Amino acid sequence: MTGILGAAGAIGRAVADELEGRAARPVVIGRDAAKLRATFEGRAEIRVADLSRPDQAARALEGVTQAVYCVGLPYPRFEEHPALMRSALEAARMAGVQRMIVVSSVYSYGRPRTARVGEDHPREPESRKGRFRKQQEDAALAAHQPGALETLVLHLPDFYGPYASNSLAAMMLESLMAGRPARWLGDPDLPHEFVFVADAAQVIVELLARPGCFGRRWNLAGPGAISGRGFAALAACELGVPARVLPTGRLLLRLGGLFSPLMRELVELQYLGETPVLLDGSALEAALGNIRKTPYEEGVRSMAAWMRAGKGAGAR
Repeated sequence: MTGILGAAGAIGRAVADELEGRAARPVVIGRDAAKLRATFEGRAEIRVADLSRPDQAARALEGVTQAVYCVGLPYPRFEEHPALMRSALEAARMAGVQRMIVVSSVYSYGRPRTARVGEDHPREPESRKGRFRKQQEDAALAAHQPGALETLVLHLPDFYGPYASNSLAAMMLESLMAGRPARWLGDPDLPHEFVFVADAAQVIVELLARPGCFGRRWNLAGPGAISGRGFAALAACELGVPARVLPTGRLLLRLGGLFSPLMRELVELQYLGETPVLLDGSALEAALGNIRKTPYEEGVRSMAAWMRAGKGAGAR
């Protein structure tokens, strides 16, 4: 039985879809009962738990043999990531979970030293958020015990697609839909990378079935690099609006941060728009074989349709 911790987020929902497509009924775990019911009623077994409480989380994990940890936190609460991770790992051990995949980001790598960042790239976080992610990843891998609880960490670039309402891509599409320029952190002509949520979910489910892949970190790269301006152009074409992009530099973020908590939190991530982190996913591709990489045109079309249906706007 597969359990999804943080199931109501974009990756959790996509993993549930992938499992459903394989005729598997997951256990979905989170603290918001109403949100879980609204999202998964009739499709999954719903269990409500506060993951900061190992005893509650362990009860929610009873009978679960493999778990996907994709708990998201708003930026002002990022410091909670390491403690939540340790609590979930303790609960997993108590419940007898055999395998756990922890979904992470590129933040822990810091500024890239190479054009493509592989798993052997130093993790020297540039930001507080990166330090918290690194602590989370380290806790997950320190808990790896062959034959007992086995763990792995999967690094994702920015994700987009249906369900990804709390994402850079959603911010861009929302602005374009409202007739405003799409905001971009840093230089919109530098290369960037996105991964489609359904592609990430397929890889996660495949990894659950590969015990030899546990005990290490993996990178999942997107279908290739695309500039912020290029991504905005695809979205604008799909939405039938002008392809306008407004670069957002450090000074504007700092000024905006006087009034907006979100902009204040983005200041330390500005380096990603100046020295982009592009992942080298060759090791994962060698381990899994052919990995589906949805072209950006197709992925943007799918996300735009989802947002036009009123499922994405205002969800940040």
